[in-house]
Amino acid sequence: MFDGKASKPHNRIDSLIGEGTTVEGNVIFSGRLRVDGRVKGNVLAANDQPSTLLLSERGRVEGEIRVSHALINGTVVGPVYGKEYVELQAKCSVTGEVHYRTLEVQAGAMMQGTLAHHDEGKSARVVPVKAVARE
Repeated sequence: MFDGKASKPHNRIDSLIGEGTTVEGNVIFSGRLRVDGRVKGNVLAANDQPSTLLLSERGRVEGEIRVSHALINGTVVGPVYGKEYVELQAKCSVTGEVHYRTLEVQAGAMMQGTLAHHDEGKSARVVPVKAVARE
């Protein structure tokens, strides 16, 4: 994945943090992780392996996210590092920096912080973003 070759997101769920569950501390995983609960700590791909984080609209992460693919529909307070792809879905709320190679933002997504595009071999392009109230 990090040798210049793009990886594909996994099609299965390998791990689940269910609704009503709170994890205090770092979550290190491989494969595909779905978070419906709350993580107070960092969510990290194990050994920089291909990884996909699915954060549902009920999920919340208070810490750093560092994965190859991030699909976010819940709440994030902290930086997001998507080595390959970040998708900010319609019900997400992100407060912090979002670093990405490829970004998709759906209508309704809320973001407060900065967007930083990274392309290997080139310097980052940073765009500050302020939150807009939902109607």
